[in-house]
Amino acid sequence: MVPYALYPVPAFLSASLADTPSLSPLTLLFLTTGTTLCSASANALNMLYEPPTDAKMSRTRNRPLVRKLLSTRAAFLFAAGCGLVGTAALYWGVNPTVAFLGAANVALYAGVYTPMKGMHWLNTWVGALVGGIPPLMGWAAAAGESATADGTFRELLFKFTGDGTSSAGGWLFAALLFAWQFPHFMALSWAVRDEYRNAGLKMLCWLDPARNGRVALRYSLVFIPICVGLCAYGVTEWTFAATSLPVNLWLVREALKFHRFEGHKGSARGLFWASVWHLPAVMGLALLQKKGMWQRVWASVVGEPVDQDEWEDVDDDVDVVSVPTSARPSVRSPHVQEIGP
Repeated sequence: MVPYALYPVPAFLSASLADTPSLSPLTLLFLTTGTTLCSASANALNMLYEPPTDAKMSRTRNRPLVRKLLSTRAAFLFAAGCGLVGTAALYWGVNPTVAFLGAANVALYAGVYTPMKGMHWLNTWVGALVGGIPPLMGWAAAAGESATADGTFRELLFKFTGDGTSSAGGWLFAALLFAWQFPHFMALSWAVRDEYRNAGLKMLCWLDPARNGRVALRYSLVFIPICVGLCAYGVTEWTFAATSLPVNLWLVREALKFHRFEGHKGSARGLFWASVWHLPAVMGLALLQKKGMWQRVWASVVGEPVDQDEWEDVDDDVDVVSVPTSARPSVRSPHVQEIGP
């Protein structure tokens, strides 16, 4: 969960090495387990709905329900069990906001995206929303651990302040995953466009190949401002804007080819593999350039203090009470060092 790891914990941004920046491993365990179970539930419900169309496509015809290796009742019980246990794990182990997002994502995937595939090509945008919600869950999980109020939906997801804990970071990661779906899926679907047509699934790859290429290119360009935004909101160092640029431009180049040749001449394959490597590369670079990380590493190795320029505006609210000299004891304890006037 990269957004969880990249959340700017206040102690991590502290100038003092005595403050230990950490997020709960137990919370991360519940987050990962709950999200996985919710994903399993959504996919099982999808398979319950689609055996007729799955049977017409080579990549889905071997699914258990198509081959009748599993009964409909067993599949439904599995989907319901995973959904309930996953949501409960997110509720009790993380926070109610994350649990709501997890349950809503199951409903969005199984109840809206899946049936919409046979109705309208805008189903891809709904599916992209499903892909963008898990990063938001990771951010809200981390935000809940350092919440100063009651951890409401508004505090965890709509806190737009000037400090590093702004909710903007979570929304930027959600936007990144949302945008990534398009170059990835447009290239992937083009390779099996005839199967989508035969199955009656409304996809741009066969309905409008020219628009399919334009959409892939448009969303490939979005990654550059998103990465700059992560720097601007204090999630990563500004070096991330520079180091992520070559990776983003590589994806844009492949998307340009895909748009120009409409998937032919190997352009679909090139964009697909570029998208496969692009996402882990960008996430890895972001992790390596988390805001404040290398300053702390340098300070711990060399023993030099972290640059405190950003933190010198903190007011010292501690009142110092002076004690008259005549009121001090004349006998000194051997274990206490007296501080003179």
